[in-house]
Amino acid sequence: MTTRGTRSEKVKRIFQQFDANRDGGLNRDEMAALVVAVNPRVKFSDEQINAILDEVFRTYGEFIDGEKGLTYDGLLRTYDDGAGDVDRDFDALELELNDDNKGTSIEAEASSSSVVDERVVESQKKQRTAAWAVSPNHGIVFDDTWKIVDDLEILIKRLKAKQAKDGKFKADNFDAFSDAGWSRELGPSSEISEKRVFWEESGTDYAAFVRELGGLKSRADGARSREEAFDGHMAIGRVLYDHQLFKEALVSFKRACELQPVDVRPHFRAGNCFYVLGRYKEAKEEFLLALEAAEAGGNQWVYLLPQIYVNLGIALEGEGMVLSACEYYREAAILCPTHFRALKLLGSALFGVGEYKAAVKALEEAIFIKPDYADAHCDLASALHAMAEDEKAIEVFQKAIDLKPGHVDALYNLGGLYMDLGRFQRASEMYTRVLAVWPNHWRAQLNKAVSLLGAGETDEAKKALKEALKLTNRVELHDAISHLKQIQKKKAKGNGGANGEGVFVIVEPSKFKTVNEKTTLRLDLANALQIRMFQRITRLSRCDVELLKKEMSENDVPLSYSGGGVPEKSIRKPNLEEILQRLLNFLKPETFQGAVKAINERILSILDETGSGRVDLGMIYAILAPICSGNPDKRKRVAFDALLWRPVNEGGSQIKRVDAVHYIKLLRAVYIPSHGVSEMLELRGEEDSSMVSFKEFLVMFDDPDWGFVIMSTLVKLESGDRNRHGNCVCSVCRYPIIGSRFKEVKSHFSLCNQCYSEGKVPSAFKQDDYKFKEYGSETEAMKDKCTCLPMQSRNDRSGGWRNIIWVSHDSAKPPPQISKFAQIESSSARPPAQVSSSASLFSHPFDDHHKEGVGQHTEIHPPDMVEDYSNWDPAPRSGGGDYAPIPHAE
Repeated sequence: MTTRGTRSEKVKRIFQQFDANRDGGLNRDEMAALVVAVNPRVKFSDEQINAILDEVFRTYGEFIDGEKGLTYDGLLRTYDDGAGDVDRDFDALELELNDDNKGTSIEAEASSSSVVDERVVESQKKQRTAAWAVSPNHGIVFDDTWKIVDDLEILIKRLKAKQAKDGKFKADNFDAFSDAGWSRELGPSSEISEKRVFWEESGTDYAAFVRELGGLKSRADGARSREEAFDGHMAIGRVLYDHQLFKEALVSFKRACELQPVDVRPHFRAGNCFYVLGRYKEAKEEFLLALEAAEAGGNQWVYLLPQIYVNLGIALEGEGMVLSACEYYREAAILCPTHFRALKLLGSALFGVGEYKAAVKALEEAIFIKPDYADAHCDLASALHAMAEDEKAIEVFQKAIDLKPGHVDALYNLGGLYMDLGRFQRASEMYTRVLAVWPNHWRAQLNKAVSLLGAGETDEAKKALKEALKLTNRVELHDAISHLKQIQKKKAKGNGGANGEGVFVIVEPSKFKTVNEKTTLRLDLANALQIRMFQRITRLSRCDVELLKKEMSENDVPLSYSGGGVPEKSIRKPNLEEILQRLLNFLKPETFQGAVKAINERILSILDETGSGRVDLGMIYAILAPICSGNPDKRKRVAFDALLWRPVNEGGSQIKRVDAVHYIKLLRAVYIPSHGVSEMLELRGEEDSSMVSFKEFLVMFDDPDWGFVIMSTLVKLESGDRNRHGNCVCSVCRYPIIGSRFKEVKSHFSLCNQCYSEGKVPSAFKQDDYKFKEYGSETEAMKDKCTCLPMQSRNDRSGGWRNIIWVSHDSAKPPPQISKFAQIESSSARPPAQVSSSASLFSHPFDDHHKEGVGQHTEIHPPDMVEDYSNWDPAPRSGGGDYAPIPHAE
């Protein structure tokens, strides 16, 4: 029987025979010589030869190495796909294997009791299927299974021919996107290729195929033994999977799971199917079953553990559980230190949760093992950019692009880096290259518009925005276009004038005065806006604070002891991620991943100073409570209850004063870093054994100097930051004012929240100091603008009409009727239009849309493919065709 190794050796000998210039590739002349030589009885015309070569070079384009031509891997793929018969071609060329293989072949022939014809038939039979079928560990065992596989191949070819004829068969190339961690060295035809196939499942031809497939499955079920039935269903599943008929393959793998519940392979294969179908939770469950079976099977399946760990991590990333995925990638890398994909995935996941130094280390290790790994270079550059090592990041991004010129993620992220550096023309070029590869990438189109705006090309920016609007009808694009129209009219000069922003100066905080106590101080607003942004990124403002209380009452945590011997209810970060997923179960996976990253960077990094990977759960609940949704008093109560829930205070109604002080200082360190860090340093050495009640805790919490009094400003933002003020725009950034409006009482100009917090004022109004009054809505502004003086007449006592005189302070225009107050108030409650925060040139990025990720240039996508294990070899391979792509779903 011809083994996979023998076939590979034969293909290599054929390749070497025709690689005349020994450059490692078969150019068109060398390929033409090969075609003619293996078909000695056929006389080809020049047109026929050219047609054959065109088809080969088009179909196997990923294996074409520039001028060198088709690589050895490409020739091997052509034989795997049935384009030729290796044994027949090898014999026709009268080639010989090396001495070792020849001796083995002679020995096999001498020891066989079968006639030569039977061996030839057997060899040709094996050639009709993919390499996995003859694998000693994962191949076909029973002869009847071969018959089922042959019939299934005929059914699939018939279905493909019908759908191709009707124009229903589609194949898209995703080679430009990031590698997902799929092991391509497992055998060229054993897994999904770069061309993703989409079958039309609604037609009668597909229904007929499913019916006939059911007959084949019944034949497998009717086998003479359970083992043969298992063999049949595994083979059916593998063939269907290779042809990307994932739903049908899943049915066969699940049936194989029923036949052999403790076998690793069907669970692993079913997990792969679930993942490709986007059913990540079920994929995770199947991989966990595979892991359990592998661990119970002793040494039999130990070689599969790295693949199971990697695929389990990829499935968890599909659910948004990146912290948990890191654990499994790390396990895979420990078991197999040369598993460069595990290291790359680990680095990308660490980047995804904001642990940049660790990410850089893992990615550098992956690149050390495989220097031509373009995706690892891309992610490494993104991590370096996050660490402000921008020049080095540019070099690494360029390396990724050199390795794969159409690498969308590298081009897009490099464009974002140039934007951050103010090199707008270069950024525009990068986004243009992204659009050349992926024309419907609306974020690239939008950021191209922003970069053109930064470069002063307003007309081109407007065109690019309109193109983005054609790709997606998002509200922020409408506002951005309106903004461009305004700035074209203004044609302002000076600060920001090139970007269309009004001329402004930044005033020192001491010159910003408030008219009354109701007007928020500039510094307080700046801090509250930062907290509000954190709320939006994490979506904790949509998480009811009562859910925290429910978690504390329903899910107990075992005690652990810190280095000082103090009992704690501490948990590992991946376990905390599971709790956060329950609290934020309304989020999509990618949004949840962003929330976990923000929490890890802002909260867990402070609570886990030693890097142990464990955090105090009670303190986590107490820190999250003030920014969850709910009545402010209820939030404070839950924070106090969380401190009571900790072992040091559990069982009583009071907490230690030192714990309360420590909590409030932690709260300030997390949410007001400018104040909190120095205060945390002062905490060391404090000892106070007294206890405080909830009432005393409230006094400490609301203390204007040492408490968390900024919470009142935060609550004001929560209730009013979607209010619009009619057509009123900010005098600095020229955007419609949303949220509070700050009006200067002398010069009567108005500022939005952002510009007020940053101390920006129009340079046309130079004053020694500025006094502002805050309006939460247009109704408040209208009431303050107009003074109502009632004049009582004699008719009042008899129920007659009352005359009303309106006096306007700053406008000769008559005011609206009082009956319109209700209309104004209702209109102010409308949700605001949204503006992309990617437009970093715009001085007023609307916070609502920072969360959408438009302005977050770095795109490291969750891996979209899982690994195989057949003939797995963790050693790196050279060549550019080793990677599977990442489909990018909009």
